[in-house]
Amino acid sequence: MRAIYRKSLRVIRSAILAFLITAVGTAVWGVLITVNLRTSPEIPWSVGIMAAVLWAMWNYLGGKWWPRSTSEARRRYLRAKRVPFRTFAWAFLAGAFSIVALAGLWIVSFRLVRMAPNAVPAMAGYPWLTVVPVLIMASLVAPFCEEAAFRGYCQVCLECEFRLPVAVLLSSVLFALAHLTHGVFLAKLFVYFLAGVVFGATAGLTQSTLPAIPVHIAADLTFFVLVWPHDAARHLVSEDGADWAFWIHLAQIVLFAPLAVLAFRRLAKETEGLRPARGIPVSPN
Repeated sequence: MRAIYRKSLRVIRSAILAFLITAVGTAVWGVLITVNLRTSPEIPWSVGIMAAVLWAMWNYLGGKWWPRSTSEARRRYLRAKRVPFRTFAWAFLAGAFSIVALAGLWIVSFRLVRMAPNAVPAMAGYPWLTVVPVLIMASLVAPFCEEAAFRGYCQVCLECEFRLPVAVLLSSVLFALAHLTHGVFLAKLFVYFLAGVVFGATAGLTQSTLPAIPVHIAADLTFFVLVWPHDAARHLVSEDGADWAFWIHLAQIVLFAPLAVLAFRRLAKETEGLRPARGIPVSPN
């Protein structure tokens, strides 16, 4: 019973850390961009401020500044360690294959199940000098905040109590739950869960949050530009039949999912010896 109690507390603690870090980052960006677009949309000043906020958050979570008593623990929780280029390359390749497969799964899901599309900010009518920087920053906020929150603080905390596969699955469940704001649809949550597995496995295998960030940024750009804006126009297969686009996206899953698995297997071989049986002790006390 004591073991179950301890493990439960670890999960709750990791969830609180993850949700808090994510909420702070996304809330600040939400306020900044809303005020910016309402008051002076021709000048994307919110981008510069948010860049400074992200820099400060990342440095603080990584152990900088006061209080010094928690500096080492914060550094270990974020685990923003540099990895060899070869490891980084395999991590990026595995993540890229995964994102292509997940984009196909998202689109196919929208053709099979009726769901509300994700809200995408309407940028039509705004100057390009505002749209491009805002889009880029929007694709940076979630990766940096969520990787620090879920693959850093949350998963490192879980790895102290559970073996890596279990820690990745638990952090991925929490990552999916954090996206309930996009609607309570199991098909959507499943894609977010799988994305969490991709990012969590990358962080766990490499013992660093850094390799997953470029993949996460590429994923957000892909979905912001190529996927989410078109979700409202997708027709159910049960109503209009399966057209060529449906089969292409289905083939996208069938082709790229195995490639992602193979790339992750190679990444696991590249990083053998880096991973302890259970995570690094990172008690903040």
